[in-house]
Amino acid sequence: MEAGASSGQEVLQLRAVLRSISPLIWRRLLVRGDTSVARLHQILRVAFGWQDMHLHRFEIRGREYGVHQEGGVFFDTNAHEALIGHLKLRRLERFTYEYDFGDLWVHDLRIEATLPLDPKRVYPVCIAGRRAAPPEDCGGPRAFMATRFDYTLIGESRSRQEFEDLLEDEVDDEEWAILRHYHPDRFDRRAVNRRLAALAAPSQER
Repeated sequence: MEAGASSGQEVLQLRAVLRSISPLIWRRLLVRGDTSVARLHQILRVAFGWQDMHLHRFEIRGREYGVHQEGGVFFDTNAHEALIGHLKLRRLERFTYEYDFGDLWVHDLRIEATLPLDPKRVYPVCIAGRRAAPPEDCGGPRAFMATRFDYTLIGESRSRQEFEDLLEDEVDDEEWAILRHYHPDRFDRRAVNRRLAALAAPSQER
């Protein structure tokens, strides 16, 4: 079935890849065609583990979409009313989602397929993915790539002192608090889907 105008009876299979990161950080998601752009922001936030502390926007066929936040961008289109399945995106057509205009995490999204709705399945759902998204406020793709080796070392150490010995440098308390809970190669799809399940109820949209 070709991607195009979708109804709530159709499901879009999306692949989201975080740009400028190697090896790739990505998620494959199933969302209903009647999912709003506002809801898609929340789905991506959960799928990648972002805490929704920063501004965001989508760019779809030259038009910007998003949920207005104080001090942020105003959007011409109501993101709660714009349904992703009604935007007539073609199969494999790319659009983008930007999160945090300071660090500028750009996610490239493509519709891989349009599928029939499975009444036994709860949507949205993450069906595949690899690696953890970078920690919030780490400086953006270039800064993350420059320190990715440091993040990997934390998985090889059992204490702060052992980590500092491996790094051959000291870390401050704030950096250690982030590092001790983070590993770049870790991705828990079940945990993501537990959080996505909270978005299934219509009352959660706004």
